[in-house]
Amino acid sequence: MQATAYTYDAGTRSGSVLLDDGTPVPFDAPAFDAGGLRLLRPGQRVRIEVEGSGSAGGAGEALRITLVTLQTF
Repeated sequence: MQATAYTYDAGTRSGSVLLDDGTPVPFDAPAFDAGGLRLLRPGQRVRIEVEGSGSAGGAGEALRITLVTLQTF
């Protein structure tokens, strides 16, 4: 899945991305570390791997990012 980096805190190695529909989704340090990145800048296109369905209205498991890495072509 692709997204755009929205926020990133180098101190905690966590932040958030925006899905293509504009939905913000947070990620934690383990997801950032899994991608092998050293830095992330807002606006960068990233590839993410997720768990959960992310269904609206509280139904289903919440969307959780398990990996953040740079989008390559």
